[in-house]
Amino acid sequence: MTMTNFFDLLLQDTITMMAIMDPLGVSAIMISFLSDGTTKKDVSKIALKTTTTIIIAFFVVLVSGNFLLKLFGIEIDSLKVMGGIILLLMAIKMVNGMAESKNQTKQERMEAENHEEFSIIPLAIPIIFGPGIFATIVILRNQSEEFSSLIAFIGAYLIVAFSIYLALRNSVHIQKYLGITGSKIISRLMGLIVGAIAVQFIVSGLSVLIKEYM
Repeated sequence: MTMTNFFDLLLQDTITMMAIMDPLGVSAIMISFLSDGTTKKDVSKIALKTTTTIIIAFFVVLVSGNFLLKLFGIEIDSLKVMGGIILLLMAIKMVNGMAESKNQTKQERMEAENHEEFSIIPLAIPIIFGPGIFATIVILRNQSEEFSSLIAFIGAYLIVAFSIYLALRNSVHIQKYLGITGSKIISRLMGLIVGAIAVQFIVSGLSVLIKEYM
């Protein structure tokens, strides 16, 4: 793989995961969890703990993803279709401006507000690191046949994780600067990208499955 191809893949994977994980969107969710007495130091700790959690989760899925597929007898193309459907549902909600809660239930919100460790559950898992990014990681991992493409994939995720850290750490300033309207516009643009990714996953998976079973 040439350096040009490496950076093209790095950029492509970064955009894909950035759109799915939506750093600006999760920064707005984090603000909803913060109490009035939360300090800048507390926010930095929460951002660091959340980011550390999603990085650990990434490497766990990266290492064990294929094993889980084999364990349950799931084909990667079946996961592409199911993952694409999950992403498509996410994209529709994002485009319609309904993704602010990231499928968070009232019970989860109340529990998080009453528990100081919301940085891990539910903020890191499952709000940021949910089924959509789980499926995407397994799919992209299987597409990374060369070692250089795997390094590009890992590098892309670390870039996204760092952007999430920055977004969470500066969440108050981001929301003041963008406002509600700005956040919704960006979220809807991300929804369009996620929707396009979802369609690619579904079409790619179905085309192989149809050839195998028809």
